[in-house]
Amino acid sequence: MTREMGAALRRIQLGSALSAFGMGFTVPYLYVYVAQVRGLGAGTAGVVLAVFAMAALAVLPFTGRAIDRRGPHRVLIVAAVVAALGAAALGFADDVATAVPAAAVLGAGTAVMQPALATMLVWCSGTATRTRAFAMQFFLQNLGLGIGGLVGGQIVDVHRASSFTLLFLVEAVMFLVLGAVVGTVRMARGPVIADARPTDGASATGGLRTLLSHRAMVQLCVLGFVVFFACYGQFESGLAAYGTEAAGIDPSTLGVALAANTAVIVVAQFVVLRLVERRRRSRVIASVGLIWAFAWIVAGYAGLGHGSQTMATAAMISTYALFGLGESMLSPTVAPLVADLAPEAMVGQYNSAFALCKQLALAVGPAIGGPMGASLHAPYIVTFVLCSLGITVLALRLGRRLTPVQDKPSLALVPSRVVAVSLPEGGQAPAAATTAH
Repeated sequence: MTREMGAALRRIQLGSALSAFGMGFTVPYLYVYVAQVRGLGAGTAGVVLAVFAMAALAVLPFTGRAIDRRGPHRVLIVAAVVAALGAAALGFADDVATAVPAAAVLGAGTAVMQPALATMLVWCSGTATRTRAFAMQFFLQNLGLGIGGLVGGQIVDVHRASSFTLLFLVEAVMFLVLGAVVGTVRMARGPVIADARPTDGASATGGLRTLLSHRAMVQLCVLGFVVFFACYGQFESGLAAYGTEAAGIDPSTLGVALAANTAVIVVAQFVVLRLVERRRRSRVIASVGLIWAFAWIVAGYAGLGHGSQTMATAAMISTYALFGLGESMLSPTVAPLVADLAPEAMVGQYNSAFALCKQLALAVGPAIGGPMGASLHAPYIVTFVLCSLGITVLALRLGRRLTPVQDKPSLALVPSRVVAVSLPEGGQAPAAATTAH
């Protein structure tokens, strides 16, 4: 990595952390704000949350091509401004007519930021540094969200709407700070292995046909959907409902469990990174499936066993902690793998496609998991144990389609922004590796 790339990477990480800090101010309190503080009711709060998610689904299919054509930094600056406007508008929204459009604008802006940031990390890192770059981003974002949530909790007062307005304004300012920081970054692409990515039809306009013909990427998208469905899609819906209904834990314990999840990520991230960065990515992801299967079994003990309330509470907290351990193993493997599979001209489109699969899982997960966790306790646990084992199976199958360098980046002899990839159907086999740029 050159000094210029390193400086750009540090600025991107700083901006990403500050935006996460701003989001931490509002994410835990959005439902309470709409339903109780503004007095719009639970139904309206549900609509606002749904619109927030649907706006992301609406814009992500178009985001990748914009990133590849206009550059990720330009797209990110626009997205940060849009998100800031949405956050500020939501802070002053006092009726349905203003809250719903504001949520849509905020959801669209934050959705576009994710693949744009990922593409910038790719541009500012090489094969030897990309794993650590994505792990650092995950660490800083979780730390920022956690600190933001704690600080926001000291400000909020359900009897004063102005306290929540302040939270949304802080979030808006942090988005603008992200845009300003990104505006100072001079993007410098790292060395490229010229034959490393498919070139037959893989232009910025190659689009969906190229991506769908790339079987390894399709398998990774399916794997990503199951990962986010079985974990993140359950945190605030099915698992929370199961914990309070089946396990009988106090709702305040959910906050402790989420804190345990974040603490494990923060403490374990770099310890885990040293263990996984020289191992095969597919096997690391497969092991996450086993860890999460065990986590769901522990949750099953909490709700379906006959232990004491103390044991049930400890089991639920342990479940969230085990999820955190798995998350810390995924951050340096999955996101860099998306980048390493993408044709050079389609990095933004590949990142956006994966983000779309993630968003779909986050929309479907609560819709399915919430009712099951609240009433179908045993089937709920069995379903997600099987989903977790499915992660292991899918990861091992994906490993068969990856080249040795894709699966184990430490094998790369030349630091590069890209690595050898499996080709979409009809692509040409790579010749000898050369460098460019």
